[in-house]
Amino acid sequence: MRTHAAMPPSHLTHTPARGVDTPWIVGRVTAPSPRLRLFCLPQAGGSAASFASWRLTPPDGIELATVELPGRGVRAAEPVPDTLEELADAVLDGIAGEFDLPYALFGHSFGALLGYEIAVRAGRRGLPPPRALLASASRAPHAPVPRRISDQDDQGLLAWLEGFGGFPPGLREYPSYLRYALRTVRRDLALTEVYRAAGSVPVGCPLHVLGGAEDPLVGKAQLERWRVCASAGFTLQLLPGGHDYLFTGVPAVLDAVTAVLG
Repeated sequence: MRTHAAMPPSHLTHTPARGVDTPWIVGRVTAPSPRLRLFCLPQAGGSAASFASWRLTPPDGIELATVELPGRGVRAAEPVPDTLEELADAVLDGIAGEFDLPYALFGHSFGALLGYEIAVRAGRRGLPPPRALLASASRAPHAPVPRRISDQDDQGLLAWLEGFGGFPPGLREYPSYLRYALRTVRRDLALTEVYRAAGSVPVGCPLHVLGGAEDPLVGKAQLERWRVCASAGFTLQLLPGGHDYLFTGVPAVLDAVTAVLG
């Protein structure tokens, strides 16, 4: 759930996509002739900048379309929908114009549940389905919330985040940004805590679940519960690291993503 907002390296060229550009995509990196567009959905409190390290070595032939959600980053002043389902509808409205290229969805933690809802909604609308959904470090959508966190005060929330590497070291030195970051994380957590899918609706595409082998929040048994949401293939892979393995082991993560996307 890291909230760092690193800028993309200046030597990368962010080429406009073949599809319709939207304010939902910030920091796009594309190959000369991409075969797949990968929409990346951040963790609670995160932004498109959460995937900045991926832009250094993007997977071959894959365009990275990092999604900027309302209420953070360059869209900090925009209101956030009241439910995860409404947010999924808004994201789908914003990116559907880019389905001219085969696409996949990658979501980490909060972003995994959001990606699931987007995939389900694309099917219901008769839109092109994703080639794959990659769900990272998250409970399954139909699984109960193990613990409420969003109602803790700032110190309690910060202590919880720091307990698993959810905030970058030294953030306490910037109290104004810290308050903003905690507010954003709390709001996203509140959306997930009241969200629970009515059943294990299949996503209609291959489902690849990733997690950290030492994740204290989401263990292998919880990741395994995603299996019933798959109707076109399922894989589960644990990578070195904890809940923040996405940031601490970028090369291994990108290798895994490249492998499952073929």
